[in-house]
Amino acid sequence: MFDGYDSCSEDTSSSSSSDESEEEVAPLPSSLPIIKNNGQVYTYPDGKSGMATCEMCGMVGVRDAFYSKTKRFCSVSCSRSYSSNSKKASILARLQVAGKPPTKKAKVLQKQPLVAKLAAYAQYQATLQNQAKTKTAVPVEGFSWGNYINSNSFTAAPVTCFKHAPMGTCWGDIAEGVRVEVPNTDCSLPTKVFWIAGIVKLAGYNALLRYEGFENDSSLDFWCNICGSDIHPVGWCATSGKPLVPPRSIQHKYTNWKAFLVKRLTGAKTLPPDFSQKVSESMQYPFKTSMRVEVVDKTHLCRTRVAVVDSVVGGRLRLVYEESEDKTDDFWCHMYSPLIHHIGWSRSVGHRFKRSDITKKQDGHFDAPPHLFMKVKEVDAAGEWFKEGMKLEAIDPLNLSAICVATIRKVLADGYLMIGIDGSEAADGSDWFCYHATSPSIFPVGFCEINMIELTPPRGYAKLPFKWFDYLRETDSIAAPVKLFNKEVPNHGFHVGMKLEAVDLMEPRLVCVATVTRIIHRLLRIHFDGWEDEYDQWVDCESPDLYPVGWCQLTGYQLQPPALQSSRDSQSSSSKQKKKAKSQQYKGHKKMTSLQLKEELLDGEEYSFLQGTSDQESNGSASYYIKQEP
Repeated sequence: MFDGYDSCSEDTSSSSSSDESEEEVAPLPSSLPIIKNNGQVYTYPDGKSGMATCEMCGMVGVRDAFYSKTKRFCSVSCSRSYSSNSKKASILARLQVAGKPPTKKAKVLQKQPLVAKLAAYAQYQATLQNQAKTKTAVPVEGFSWGNYINSNSFTAAPVTCFKHAPMGTCWGDIAEGVRVEVPNTDCSLPTKVFWIAGIVKLAGYNALLRYEGFENDSSLDFWCNICGSDIHPVGWCATSGKPLVPPRSIQHKYTNWKAFLVKRLTGAKTLPPDFSQKVSESMQYPFKTSMRVEVVDKTHLCRTRVAVVDSVVGGRLRLVYEESEDKTDDFWCHMYSPLIHHIGWSRSVGHRFKRSDITKKQDGHFDAPPHLFMKVKEVDAAGEWFKEGMKLEAIDPLNLSAICVATIRKVLADGYLMIGIDGSEAADGSDWFCYHATSPSIFPVGFCEINMIELTPPRGYAKLPFKWFDYLRETDSIAAPVKLFNKEVPNHGFHVGMKLEAVDLMEPRLVCVATVTRIIHRLLRIHFDGWEDEYDQWVDCESPDLYPVGWCQLTGYQLQPPALQSSRDSQSSSSKQKKKAKSQQYKGHKKMTSLQLKEELLDGEEYSFLQGTSDQESNGSASYYIKQEP
């Protein structure tokens, strides 16, 4: 092992030909005003008029659909970009935005209807057709995960929390104290030499290393990605004929370095001999460029479209919609995302599908094999099952900080459901979203109440605080049975305060520095560092859009650093006061006990609540849903 030191001196058919076409859109009620944009027709239930121009992107749209009281911006993205010092980065990011998200400040009473946003977005998309777009990554200047972790004493989520990430299932016993062989940067020799270092601290893939012989001296500690090509198990130098040379700063400490190493390394752990091979194998991805898939249409959530894999980075796919001639109409998602499916999936389950204008596959394009896609759990819909009109709670796909009152609008095959957000649905159902029955993003009635999460009531609903029992009675509807929901809670390993890298699902091209701020069993509240809480996202613990610290560096993806202080300070005081008032309102009406709720039972039904943990990690199965009894 130490010889290195001794030797050293100073065939499927195109979906476009399918017989199945887009479903007929129901005629619009004559009492509703309409907005016409680029050939699309959208209802605007409020009947309000007036247009506004976004001060950031210059887009013209419906004033009442614009962001905030001042109506200066068309979306959260433009408001955020306007206040940022990195306007260039924000503009580039918006070139690949997956649909304009509604404002998150309006999550309690004033959630804007998707239809108005779609109208504005359609107009925005039209203005982009004549613009040349660059896909060059925006450089992250001055940000270092190591400095960020050290200066704030942060803890990062371990790699084992991310089963979909490289090495997520074979991280093994890599921990503090493990020894590795790394390049010696404290050396004056002209050739590249190595020395042994120990892991002082782990942060995802990143490790803080200290050279052997420095004891408690941290002056030359350095961060590196443990999966990097220059990190090797102890003994690699001996087998590779590479020299081990002690750092120049401590060469005088010992006369017999070989004896020192033998003493220090006896009983110590190192990386497995095949570690680099495992890293390489875990970064091989089955999806290839030119594969065709079905993916959600980002402008009409209720349907899918054919898209082609343009690039694969760390398991993330850049999909270009098949009809995009200049390849600018794209969508980013992970290969395990529930938003992508094999060609023919929509037809098989009864999902709406936009037929392509392209009559046959382009040369070199081929359908991705069905076995590459994430499998969903099989369900038995023969007995008691979800039915149209049932109520539930669901994460709003266009406002991921909110869990909303929702309704099952259509039951598809294989356990898939079309969900609509009450109070903000389009008349033609264009904003219905497809969730599987086992999805961790849908919940039974009362889930938010029992776990002290703010539930977003239907837009315009006047009887506040919102009470499910009153609402069910008023709408003459029933709650979806609790037993039909996914109640599995994996031993995920996350804790509040852990750092990670997370996709901003409102702009899914971006992967950002983020923090876990709440844990409700398997549900995580993800906060983007430097941004206000209104940009937070509810995400499942097994979401493929969460990654360990260092994932971007390992895969070559671009990491978005925390927002600058000036961006945070630019938020208006009135906005903060408004949020504070809403927070106080939330705290006031969320203290209702199960006993109080029982006094407001529906006729002939009895509900009992089983309290679950809140704001704490829960890694085992737990009864945190409402138990409904006959």
